[in-house]
Amino acid sequence: MNFWQNLPASFLAVAPMADVTDAPFRQLIAKYSAHTRDDGTVGGPDVMWTEFVAADGLVRATPEGKQKLLADLMYTAAERPIVAQLFSSTPEHMEQAAALCLELGFDGVDINMGCPDRSIEKQGCGSAMIKHPESAVAVIQAAKRGAMSERGGIPVSVKTRLGYNHDQVEDWIPHLLQAAPAALTVHARTRKDMSKVPARWERLIRVRELRDSLSPDTLLLGNGDVLSRADAKDKIAVAGVDGVMVGRALFGNPWFFHPSKRLPHKLVALPTSGVNREELIVEDAAVGVKYITLAERLHVLVEHTYSFVELLPHKSFNVMKKHYKGYVNGFPRAAELRASLMQASNPIDVETIVEDFLTDIEQM
Repeated sequence: MNFWQNLPASFLAVAPMADVTDAPFRQLIAKYSAHTRDDGTVGGPDVMWTEFVAADGLVRATPEGKQKLLADLMYTAAERPIVAQLFSSTPEHMEQAAALCLELGFDGVDINMGCPDRSIEKQGCGSAMIKHPESAVAVIQAAKRGAMSERGGIPVSVKTRLGYNHDQVEDWIPHLLQAAPAALTVHARTRKDMSKVPARWERLIRVRELRDSLSPDTLLLGNGDVLSRADAKDKIAVAGVDGVMVGRALFGNPWFFHPSKRLPHKLVALPTSGVNREELIVEDAAVGVKYITLAERLHVLVEHTYSFVELLPHKSFNVMKKHYKGYVNGFPRAAELRASLMQASNPIDVETIVEDFLTDIEQM
């Protein structure tokens, strides 16, 4: 079943981010972004991605190694529709890994063709695939074979960038579209750009034109510098894409997809944009906006920490710490609290530090 065809117009997705959008964080997003829509259904993000997982490892790893990789593919029903993201430059491995994802009950498979990490590129994967479009097409075709069975199948999508060292929309994107993925996510930067320059959403207009011409059934998602739900709506209107993938704005903010809950601070785009775009808070009680209190935010940080240790006991506790900067910012003495949290080594320490901090500021 192709769940993509049942998504609402202008849908919002959780981006796959290594050591960020793991199972504990996705479960928090599902919990705290949940809301009741006008039709009575429960809303939240319209689709979620797992972190990317090595298809080569799923096929070739020892039983112990495979179990660790499978931990990155755990999910709950509350996260549906859920897409497993894989990477590989070997079609045979991609086919077998996609078949495994079908067996595990995922709603779709996505292929990472945009990660700029050097260790990933050395394997011919991620952004390196932009240099080898024929291989990229072969990998997509292999994933499609693996994602099908006699009882049906799941759709295959791709996430990539505008190009490698320069804008290659005119030649790179058509190669992907000839493989007719169910969806195509384009991060509106090149690999060389990394995140050092503003995302060029205007280039997605041309990507959309190519999509309309070459593979009209492929849904198109934009990615890069999405600051808020309102900002996502604006970017969809500018580029004419079908949906938006949200990445860095999720750090410390599992409420992002809730229509009326907000963190009480500004979200600022990259200063190198020359425009200093800001998404400002609008104090409007008429629309029922509820701002998350500092205590709520810090208690969710503690909840997140306990969940991380429970679900991913094999991972270094330092992985969890990258979330603390997201939760702990924009309020007095935030730097002091962050410094204390960075010294913690377990959830009990974190809870004690947070409760002591809240008690201290209440007494001031």
